[in-house]
Amino acid sequence: MPIGTPFHERTFALCESLNYREWSGYYTVSAYETHHDHEYNAIRNAAALIDISPLFKYRLTGKDAKRLVDRVITRDVRKVAVGQVIYTPWCDEHGKVIDDGTVSRLDENVYRWTAADPSLRWFTQNAVGLDVAIEDISESIAALALQGPTSGRLLKSIVHDADITNLKYFRVTRATIDGLPVEISRTGYTGDLGYEIWVDADQALHLWDLLIDRGRPFEIKPAGMLALDVARIEAGLLLIDIDFNSSKKALIADRLYSPFEMGLGRLVSLDKDRFVGQRALQEEAKRGSAKQIVGLEIDWTEVERRYEAVGLPPAVSPVASRVAVPVFAAGKQVGKATSTTWSPVLKKMIALATVQREFAKPGSKIEIEITIEAVRHRVPATVVKTPFYSPKHKTAVPV
Repeated sequence: MPIGTPFHERTFALCESLNYREWSGYYTVSAYETHHDHEYNAIRNAAALIDISPLFKYRLTGKDAKRLVDRVITRDVRKVAVGQVIYTPWCDEHGKVIDDGTVSRLDENVYRWTAADPSLRWFTQNAVGLDVAIEDISESIAALALQGPTSGRLLKSIVHDADITNLKYFRVTRATIDGLPVEISRTGYTGDLGYEIWVDADQALHLWDLLIDRGRPFEIKPAGMLALDVARIEAGLLLIDIDFNSSKKALIADRLYSPFEMGLGRLVSLDKDRFVGQRALQEEAKRGSAKQIVGLEIDWTEVERRYEAVGLPPAVSPVASRVAVPVFAAGKQVGKATSTTWSPVLKKMIALATVQREFAKPGSKIEIEITIEAVRHRVPATVVKTPFYSPKHKTAVPV
């Protein structure tokens, strides 16, 4: 049975809809109001506060901490400085992705590692022979994502012992908020300007109250998973168990994904010292991948025509779809769309999809299946580069 996160006492009181879901054994708000429109608008136009405490979190210490991280992930940790955060996948021995997450280098031999799935056993197995301590801090550390265009100004107004103005994208710093020790990283899952704040679980409610109180001039608003889902698709960010599957849980070969197939080839350092899955990935790099996760822009005019043909106005759910639907080219199925949403900021219907390699090039024309009144239709779609939405202020100095 799920339990509440360290922020549950506050989020439960605010959740008028009582719309919850389970996330890694915790109750998580799907939407605070009946509809999530205001929460999405806070992400894109103001400041949204999102409880991300259910993430699995690990702390690695010891003289071989860097060696362990470098042994497991596909990126080159030797290039990661203290105070830097990286997003990375990690693979099994066949080069298939087990999970993805962030690694923050907090000190010379101290790393914080986040994951979507439990990873302690895998890290421990790969730590044999190394002088490293791996601590599961999932329950002892709470986390909030503060996302949106006004989030930087809000943090600058309440943090006086750290340089929030010059905190670069994917960097982390220690700070205090009203005397409360925290770590602040310029990271997030929305594709907007944003930060993630890490705090001891027993101080979680204090942090929440401070941010809500001091955030009012910046139009802060708690946001749930429905709003976050739309934003992360716009940002072209993948979701485990939806857009790709962990190799530890995949039941058939078609559900296995390599970093190259996920569009993360830029995060694979094939020439670094040996890491898990390196040989298989070197071979894949030579022969090419069989499939690719891509972005799709769906022809909305054609969607409208299909609805008009049956005498209905066009209808699209404000909730992002996580139901896989087939995509076609030349009369045959060539893949599946896994995350589909109407983008309020782009005024387009977009999707993340897995397609065969020959149809993955931007500009490729394919078709996606939609259902109207229990009748299946195919409408045109175009393969495009992701992210769909990437505002300049995401990485700029907050003003």
